[in-house]
Amino acid sequence: MTQMTEPGLLTPPPLEADTLRIVPLGGIGEIGRNMTVFEIDGKLLIVDCGVLFPEEDQPGVDLILPDFSYIEDRLEDVVGVVLTHGHEDHIGAVPYLLRLRNDIPLIGSQLTLAFVEAKLTEHRIKPWTLTVKEGQLEQLGPFQCEFVAVNHSIPDALAVFIRTAGGTVLHTGDFKMDQLPLDGRRTDLRHFARLGEEGVDLFLVDSTNADVPGFTTSEAEIGPTLEALFGKADKRIIVASFSSHVHRVQQVLNAAVLHDRKVAFVGRSMVRNMAIAAKLGYLDVPANVLVDAKNVDSLPDNKVVLMSTGSQGEPMAALSRMANGDHKISVGPGDTVILASSLIPGNENAVYRIINGLLKLGADVIHKGTAKVHVSGHAAAGELLYCYNILQPKNVMPVHGETRHLIANGKIAQSAGVPASNVLLTSDGAVIDLAAGQARITGQVECGFVYVDGHSVGEITDEDLKDRRILGDEGFISIITVVNRSTGKIVSGPDIHARGVAEDDSVFDEIKPKIAAALEEAVTASTDHTVHQLQQVVRRVIGTWVNRKLRRRPMIIPVVLEA
Repeated sequence: MTQMTEPGLLTPPPLEADTLRIVPLGGIGEIGRNMTVFEIDGKLLIVDCGVLFPEEDQPGVDLILPDFSYIEDRLEDVVGVVLTHGHEDHIGAVPYLLRLRNDIPLIGSQLTLAFVEAKLTEHRIKPWTLTVKEGQLEQLGPFQCEFVAVNHSIPDALAVFIRTAGGTVLHTGDFKMDQLPLDGRRTDLRHFARLGEEGVDLFLVDSTNADVPGFTTSEAEIGPTLEALFGKADKRIIVASFSSHVHRVQQVLNAAVLHDRKVAFVGRSMVRNMAIAAKLGYLDVPANVLVDAKNVDSLPDNKVVLMSTGSQGEPMAALSRMANGDHKISVGPGDTVILASSLIPGNENAVYRIINGLLKLGADVIHKGTAKVHVSGHAAAGELLYCYNILQPKNVMPVHGETRHLIANGKIAQSAGVPASNVLLTSDGAVIDLAAGQARITGQVECGFVYVDGHSVGEITDEDLKDRRILGDEGFISIITVVNRSTGKIVSGPDIHARGVAEDDSVFDEIKPKIAAALEEAVTASTDHTVHQLQQVVRRVIGTWVNRKLRRRPMIIPVVLEA
């Protein structure tokens, strides 16, 4: 297989005529912030624009965006953004892109665009949208896009087949091949077969479950499990899921009706998304089953189901706050909590903390590891093999997954007869050129993480995050010293203040004379010393001592004043 973005490749060459350039700005080697840019004839088409959720080593970060710098000075050339479905890792960064140019056309299915428009309303952006359905063709500049129905863990997902002068590309988005979907909308393999007959020059295919053998379990198998768990529960039931998982919410509503329980949606995004899904007919809400979360305390515990956000351990989501005891809805002994979602890599510790917190409160916690309360929305290895055999693509570029998923997907492609040289294992920022049926990696563009921290976008750097990690893990020491510039004698200090380093600041009494002596020596040794040089002397002395004596590497802020 082609190696992960060949070393030495930097600036890509000028784009030749009748060549399609593909540049993934996210979603390669990670689960999230999916975004791919296609270019031909001076025009750009974007497929998806999602966010990545931060991990524990990124403290204070709310969201991580794709790096728009590659297209920032060419936004007028963008003919549209095709959104394959309405999950946050595919639509969450749209508001930040539209801040740069608010009239970029958004193309997607009815539910996808409804979720995006609700999000954009919060950002006070009125978008230009085009609603499409499976089988529909749209000409977007030099790109002809044909949309294909695919099944996923959210209704109305679409794959997109892109025809250009440089070749054809099929981008699956996220998909699986559930043969018994709740809404009856299966991945259209007959449509795939027709595209295969026409010829797929490059296949961009979901890799998330490529290392899972066999076939993904059908969503239909979750309903009976939920109904059985509801039948055993004596008190309140709290079900946590993604706020856009309409199918899962539908199954919860059905189980609640069967056991004469009322359902309350908890969490702002859950309330918003389910209202949209119900209004558009994607969620069938039985009469008199919904109640306002504010009124659940007036109902008997054995008549209540709370449908909540927070299945990934998000600290501000409803379930996390319940586990910490700082939510208006309390969890207690005998309550049943069902985590009806997958575990996104990187969220394990946060989720386990919530599970432990809920167990301490006396709740019975059910999750994917103990009962069939979740199935994946992504095609497993057997389903991917079927797709390769049906489509017989000339070139394959695995997308949407970590390195292990991409490699597994590439091996499946080879087993289906795709030559190893035509399987491209890339990374974010890789430049792939497609012409005359051949795809090759031709360069690399700058493609870093863009952090959203409160109201700031892109202002937080990796160095800032490193400082935050040091502060959180190793603590902080400040040292203030006043030195007589002419004599070199210490006028005041060193005054040492520490947080998170030692229980008592008196532990630093031992090092204070050494700091004073080092400063006096530095001042008398050179008449043209700078304050910065003196501060570095302090940093070096106390840093060495703290590392040897306390086995810590705290952040050190030395302040030296000359009198």
